[in-house]
Amino acid sequence: MFGFAIWQLLLGLVVGVFLIVLIHDLTQRGSAVLRIFPVLGHLRYFLIEIGPELRQYLVAGDREEMPFDRSEREWIYNSSERKNNYFGFGTNDMLYGIGYPIIKHSMFPYGEEAFTGSKHDKKVQIPCAKVIGKAHGRKHPYRPTSIINISAMSYGSMGKNAISALNQGAQLANCYHNTGEGGCSKYHRFGADVCLQLGTGYFGARDQEGRFDPEKLKQTINEVPQIKLIEIKLSQGAKPGKGGVLPAAKVTDEIAAARGIPAGKDCISPNSHVEFNDSDGLLDFVDKIAETSGRPVGIKSAVGQLEFFYELADKMKAQGRGPDFITIDGGEGGTGAAPLALADHVSLPFRLAFTRVYAIFHEAGLTDDITFIASGKLGFPDRAIVAICLGADLINVARESMLSIGCIQAQKCHLGSCPTGVTTHSWWRQRGLHVEENAHRAQAYIETFRIELNAVTHAAGYKHPGQFTPHDVEVSAGPGIFKSLYEIYGYNKKQYAPDMEPVFKEAESLGRPSLTTTASPIPPDSASSSAG
Repeated sequence: MFGFAIWQLLLGLVVGVFLIVLIHDLTQRGSAVLRIFPVLGHLRYFLIEIGPELRQYLVAGDREEMPFDRSEREWIYNSSERKNNYFGFGTNDMLYGIGYPIIKHSMFPYGEEAFTGSKHDKKVQIPCAKVIGKAHGRKHPYRPTSIINISAMSYGSMGKNAISALNQGAQLANCYHNTGEGGCSKYHRFGADVCLQLGTGYFGARDQEGRFDPEKLKQTINEVPQIKLIEIKLSQGAKPGKGGVLPAAKVTDEIAAARGIPAGKDCISPNSHVEFNDSDGLLDFVDKIAETSGRPVGIKSAVGQLEFFYELADKMKAQGRGPDFITIDGGEGGTGAAPLALADHVSLPFRLAFTRVYAIFHEAGLTDDITFIASGKLGFPDRAIVAICLGADLINVARESMLSIGCIQAQKCHLGSCPTGVTTHSWWRQRGLHVEENAHRAQAYIETFRIELNAVTHAAGYKHPGQFTPHDVEVSAGPGIFKSLYEIYGYNKKQYAPDMEPVFKEAESLGRPSLTTTASPIPPDSASSSAG
């Protein structure tokens, strides 16, 4: 009898809920679907809600999803776990698809030492071919010991566990970590080299009125000597020309401390800088920051109208001053939430953006004085090589780094409900992201990236990726038609000297770990066996 009563109670509850929903749907005015198909119409909205998951796991092919398809994510996940990241039975990519790149290998590859034991038992450290800030006589010039680095993602847009894992992973992989515009939080201070980004809010280097404060910048650098670079963000690929608001509810004590703002109040990032509004003002601001910090100073920008870059190049050539590095962010960028029109239709995609800007400074004869950093969906060896062929000296990686620490491309970043704890401040969801474990995953991803980048570099006959030129990659321009990057974009970047040994030796002399040390096999030897 007792069990029967429970079933009666449960049935009554179900019927009661059904009637409440039925009455609500019939009387509400917001949805025609629910008025016409009460109760049942909710199934439509449920399927829409889980549509991305259905496509990801059941419907879409390996090469169909965006922004990263299943094969790309699988390579990142396996690399970050030091698992077999090989693919068998040939490529399933569209080799004749418009824009598809082919890297031309050499008949006489660069000689490698004979491997002993595992096929891939070398950890590769590839230093930057340029010393940032040397041309402009900065007090503390900097040669990054890795050309693959972690791009700008702020504490605030990402949770503390995610930032902590990325920073610790960067320290283990011996690369630098860009703070994003949210200031250098305590979660950016685990020992990795840091690029401090200053956006329109000047977080971490501002006074109470929101203006740039040189003394505050000095204080931050004194607290964090790992800050090696300072980047002035003009715009980013995800939301060019737009500022942002972090609602008061999200401005915790920790975020407020990192940004130098009051806790519990809306945090506003304007869409433009108040310290300058033209290229002359920008050059003065660069000088001011460089004199205050002694660090190399650069700018980051998505690319739209080119007049600014022409003017900047002319003034740099005439005045002998300017930014030490320029970061070009392609319109593919995606770590900032944005209105659909801005995300999809404002700012040029990476190849067009980078080549148009690089060509301007190339024509002005300034490319030796500037280090060019590329970002925008470049977290794979082939894409990095294309960027390097076009003139990039360094590669910044954002979303691919997020994937390495557990992101599943749920695309909930802007909702605060990230299911894996990466872009949320929910304590419950963040607890799923174990900092130490995922720091090693970020490390493994960066190291594997460099290993494979190095392997393709050697296959092309070079010792260092900086030796690639636009002649080394051809791109599909139509059915059966391939053209070199040189033919398409019309310039030839400088090829670094064949003898790159001084670059490697200088990087070692900076007190970094040995450039060649043993590491776990990636992938395991079993990957070398394949079906004929």
